[in-house]
Amino acid sequence: MDHNAQWLQWAVELQALAQAGLTYGKDVYDRERYLRIRDIAAQMLAAKSGLSMDTVKNLFCSEAGYQTPKLDTRAAIFQDEKILLVHENDGSWCLPGGWCDVNISAAENVVKEVKEEAGLDVTADLVIAVQDREKHNRPVYANKICKIFFLCTATGGSFQPNSETTESRYFSPDALPNLATAKVTEEQIKMCFEAYRAKHWKTLFD
Repeated sequence: MDHNAQWLQWAVELQALAQAGLTYGKDVYDRERYLRIRDIAAQMLAAKSGLSMDTVKNLFCSEAGYQTPKLDTRAAIFQDEKILLVHENDGSWCLPGGWCDVNISAAENVVKEVKEEAGLDVTADLVIAVQDREKHNRPVYANKICKIFFLCTATGGSFQPNSETTESRYFSPDALPNLATAKVTEEQIKMCFEAYRAKHWKTLFD
């Protein structure tokens, strides 16, 4: 999807307004109107993106309550001036991390994700950045995502076979592999190196 397309921004805003109306609206006729607005927003996205209506509704219309961004946590772990990346099943490489579970904090989540994807025990030491995903990664998604990058320290463990990644390896900034750029870009990895090397890092945010 073209991240500059105004239609996408309109569709996302319509969906969020409809979701808020369904959450707080009491009048039965208003709720019917909000449902219709949400359906129109989903139809706009399906028509322009080529996705099926079922797919769009699962992504776009399945949540209840006030519409808020999803949280994605990523871990920056260093060894000998190199950063740890995990090799995903599609052949690309990424910082270990993923969606934040509802029953744990963001810091606890990044520790859990590193253990699952890289097999390492880590501590979450510093928030490097809090980013609005669509300002940094492509393609733009219909659902808003907030990315939190943590500087972490490995305290033990080793890579274990799992369902998400096939290996883990440390890379220097000038020899990065094929990245899963929808999740992490070279610019974001450079940011993590800057935070690692800084004496007093100030958290970045959008």
